Amino acid sequence: MSMLKRLALAFLVSCFSFHLISVPSLANSDDFLQCLREMVPGDLVYAQSSTNFTDVLVSSIKNPKFFTNTTVRPVCIVTPTNSWHVQAAVFCGRWHGVRLRVRSGGHDYEGLSYRSCRPEVFGVVDLVNLRSISVNQGDSTAWVDSGATIGELYYHIAKNNSQVAFPAGECPSIGVGGHFSGGGIGMLMRKYGLSVDKIVDAKLVTANGDLLDRAGMGEDLFWAIRGGGGGSFGIVLSWKIQLVRVPPTVTVFSIPKTLEEGAIEILTKWQYIGPSLPNDLSIRAKVQGQQAVFLAVYLGTCTSLVPMMDRLFPELNMTTADCRSMTWLESTALSYGSLAKTGTLEEVLLSRGSSLAYYTKIKSDYVDRPIASCSWKNIFSWFKKDGSGYIMLEPQGGFMRSVSAAATPYPHRKGVLYVIQYITFWQGDGGTAPTTWLANFYDFMGNYVSQNPRQAYVNFRDLDIGQNTVRNDVSTFESGQVWGQRYFLSNYRRLAAVKAAVDPTDYFRNEQSIPPLRQQLE
Repeated sequence: MSMLKRLALAFLVSCFSFHLISVPSLANSDDFLQCLREMVPGDLVYAQSSTNFTDVLVSSIKNPKFFTNTTVRPVCIVTPTNSWHVQAAVFCGRWHGVRLRVRSGGHDYEGLSYRSCRPEVFGVVDLVNLRSISVNQGDSTAWVDSGATIGELYYHIAKNNSQVAFPAGECPSIGVGGHFSGGGIGMLMRKYGLSVDKIVDAKLVTANGDLLDRAGMGEDLFWAIRGGGGGSFGIVLSWKIQLVRVPPTVTVFSIPKTLEEGAIEILTKWQYIGPSLPNDLSIRAKVQGQQAVFLAVYLGTCTSLVPMMDRLFPELNMTTADCRSMTWLESTALSYGSLAKTGTLEEVLLSRGSSLAYYTKIKSDYVDRPIASCSWKNIFSWFKKDGSGYIMLEPQGGFMRSVSAAATPYPHRKGVLYVIQYITFWQGDGGTAPTTWLANFYDFMGNYVSQNPRQAYVNFRDLDIGQNTVRNDVSTFESGQVWGQRYFLSNYRRLAAVKAAVDPTDYFRNEQSIPPLRQQLE
């Protein structure tokens, strides 16, 4: 951007900040595009008429059901390379009545970062070019841009020091921006907590175009962006994170157990053991077909792990032969898929490739009381049915118990045993079997999971549990409560109050964005 354009934008944004306006009821997409092209280099703006618009749109779409002829698509995609471009997009959008959605990695399970469920004129700010990672070895911190993936983050923080890590998720192509915005569960959460528990600063463009850090935004907004879900409060450009220590060698294992080998009894015991193991050990369980697979990462050596498992979880019959020793960085790639099948460490962690091979639908639950073995027999019967998928059980406990439910928007802390992710997938015209199976199985599981409300994880976004109703051009607080209390429990009201303070006209919104509370009380 030229100096003249920078000065013009600085003047406009400063004026705009003092005179916060409502989004006009009628969007003017042509004027919006013209405004963008005057403020942002043309090669960073892709209108629907651009020859490569579709390529850019599909570049990080992970689910083909959100890439059809009936999908409501953005009028344009902006790929900023600096904060000025983002501020310009917000200014142009506000001035011409075009809302913005933000995409970092494209993993939003409902595709709300790049599509709308209803007819709407909107643009997308795709942060793919904002992916810088700067590590400060001196104080074990790093600044990471929202457009980076967690695989890129893992790789860059550990490549010069294998004993430095960060707690985040298992899939390396997830965008940092969306992952952090929803909390960030992962294999290190029992030891170090969620991603948001280790975020110490951030840089955010607000709905009135201001660029703020933690000191500028204040503690309420800083609290809200660390787990309150993406797409509600502004555009977070980068995050300052506190890195954590890991040993030079970690140990992983993957142990499958069929029903004949005692899968039900072992899984029943796992519910008690998994959340109460020493914090250095996390054991997930995957249930698919008629077996359960127990997948572990231990921050230590096999020599110490085997006697620990003999003492605490003998039912699994884990031995030295099950151990695989490696660096923590290698374990992050292995937890996603076999290196032998998917390529080198760099290929696994640094790939941003998109795939439209599989349609998916995902739901979630939290479990706060163990499920009886007789009930697990009934649960396993569901995995014989037509269209069945699988479930992934991730244990909490450990560090998670020490953090209050109100410390961050993510409230599922003390008392939670594990989170369930339900996953079904199909190729091409898979019919209704997979989604019917998932819906019916989810209803069945309501007897065994948290209740009043039945809790869910915002990063496993699920529009089945509710969508916002827009009245007088603002999402209503009451409609948001239907899904918001399930994601955030009592923190939902505080999130809505923050929204009212920083975005009262509801500029940043989608079908499950936080509505402004104040609008409903006036």
